[in-house]
Amino acid sequence: MLTPEDVAKLEYISNAIISEDGDHIAYQLLVPTDPTVENAPAKNHLYVYDRTAGTSTALVTDFSAGNIKFKPGSSSITFTARREGDKMTALYEITPSGGEPKKLYEFEGSISSYDWHPNKNQLAFISQKSKEKTEGELPYKPEIYETELQNNSGFMVDLNSQDPKELEVDGHVSALQWSPEGKNLAVSAAPSSLVDDFYTSQRIYIVDANTGKVTAEVDHKAKLGMLAWSPDGKRLAFIAGADQHDPIDGSIFISEITGGSPVILQRDFTGKFESLSWVDNKTMAFLASEGVYSSLGRLNLNGKLERTYENKDLNIIRFSASDNNTLALVANAAQHPNELFVMNAKGKSPERITTSNSWLEEKQMGRQERISYKASDGMEIEGILIHPLNSSGKIPLITVVHGGPEAHYDNGWLTGYNMPGQVGAGQGYAVFYPNYRGSTGRGVEFSMTSQGDPAGKEFDDIIDGIDFLIENHNVDRDKVGVTGGSYGGYATAWMSTRHTERFAAGVMSVGISNNISKWGTSDIPEEMFLVHSRKRIWDDYQFYLERSPIYYADQANTPLLILHGKEDTRVDPGQSYELYRHIKTRTDTPVRLVLYPGEGHGNRNSTARYDYNLRMMRWFDTYLKENNREVPETSLALPMSH
Repeated sequence: MLTPEDVAKLEYISNAIISEDGDHIAYQLLVPTDPTVENAPAKNHLYVYDRTAGTSTALVTDFSAGNIKFKPGSSSITFTARREGDKMTALYEITPSGGEPKKLYEFEGSISSYDWHPNKNQLAFISQKSKEKTEGELPYKPEIYETELQNNSGFMVDLNSQDPKELEVDGHVSALQWSPEGKNLAVSAAPSSLVDDFYTSQRIYIVDANTGKVTAEVDHKAKLGMLAWSPDGKRLAFIAGADQHDPIDGSIFISEITGGSPVILQRDFTGKFESLSWVDNKTMAFLASEGVYSSLGRLNLNGKLERTYENKDLNIIRFSASDNNTLALVANAAQHPNELFVMNAKGKSPERITTSNSWLEEKQMGRQERISYKASDGMEIEGILIHPLNSSGKIPLITVVHGGPEAHYDNGWLTGYNMPGQVGAGQGYAVFYPNYRGSTGRGVEFSMTSQGDPAGKEFDDIIDGIDFLIENHNVDRDKVGVTGGSYGGYATAWMSTRHTERFAAGVMSVGISNNISKWGTSDIPEEMFLVHSRKRIWDDYQFYLERSPIYYADQANTPLLILHGKEDTRVDPGQSYELYRHIKTRTDTPVRLVLYPGEGHGNRNSTARYDYNLRMMRWFDTYLKENNREVPETSLALPMSH
């Protein structure tokens, strides 16, 4: 069975890019640090797979390599990194045979992303210009909230002269891409570097590469995803929200180079387009989520859609296509995290290339399946159920609620530091992942069904799913736990207060407890209004108060573990303080608040992740198995050898 120690050492493929000729695939392997030695983020190691030789070569393993690309017309690989001695993140190049990386370009600010001109001598990149420090008259300078913001700008540079030129695009540049002939750039930018503006107000601009000036603007205001030029450079495809009230960037649009209003393709598609790549001037290849499964297909400019590959046992999350349409895929499954796969242009099934955690093959795992049930109002809801490895009699259940709520669970790898998954299954739990209404992967209409009804039918769907499992899968009604982060933390808090009679234990992470104070302390108040609440809190304070877990804290009887990063700007830690204080003051119910210094909206560092996993599983063991009402010790007994 899988243990928290196993989860802490899992490695997985985070990205893969195939060369133009299809002979090489550069890929990144995310490698965690040992949580008992160093509390640090995982590192992205760089590898290249030679398809002719059938071998992989490690290129970078002593530091993290980001933004991997193949240099046009070349087999060499470029990436960004901040190596020892670098003042900023710079651009490097390395050959597939390895050796010492060569620094190609360093700017006054860190390079956050870049794109190669077709002639391989010019570069477009995103960075910040150096800002002069101003000294005040006092020996102390306070921080002025949301002022003196520094935007990212777009630049062009000829590497022969290394004299950069700034693009004349106002605001905060988030992405850019050369047109195939190199005459234009497609640039996405928001009015400022505020996260709220990134989500709600990004726009696409066409920039003349000779002058750096904007020549056209795409008239579409919604959440924005990836951009892709057609091979002839006459059109731009992009993934975005259907409109400003669509909670996710999941629709495909086509814009002419002259800008104006784009055309949406497959408006009624009952899935979510994840990424795309042009095959020719009239056809695109796409990756989509459809329910809990993924699919590959082709989409014509006339809107005709054809699925070319579907596999309910393989969850594809990323693809890269060569000129001959060979695909490099990053995919996971119920039995393993992300690995590298290759699909030949004429192939019918992907070939697995990497096995990053060979020891997983020796582990017993619980059976995983898609389930479907009817909500109380008749709506069909999907979910994933992982069965316990060994069980006798009634089965304890852990319910895992995704955040967003614009997200969904796929039928793939569902175990992580904050998701019990196979660790829970190995310890005798059934683990349930509901895709409640408002989840993605089932079209725009379904993702909007929860708007204006926070904690209403969306969370009722979860309880309906639990009732389905009690009736059909031998789940113990008296031993049901719930956990989740962000909006899933909101659900956990709601279940532990409003529906406390249904839940024997809760583990809430970076969650919402008070919708009124949350609005004034979050970095995305406008995004929440546009795609979730759809009305202002000051128009109905009582409604938002009654949809807040603190309103029901006096009846809370569910032992609750609350976890929060102290530097969280998305959901202020005050949300966790409030719920903790309400339950602590108004009840005798076991409650504990754990704060993680240096962490934000979710834990990034290895020890903080390991600590989270241990505390979560210990909390569920205490209240779902041992029928204990005593709060566990604050310290942890670490089974991992030092």
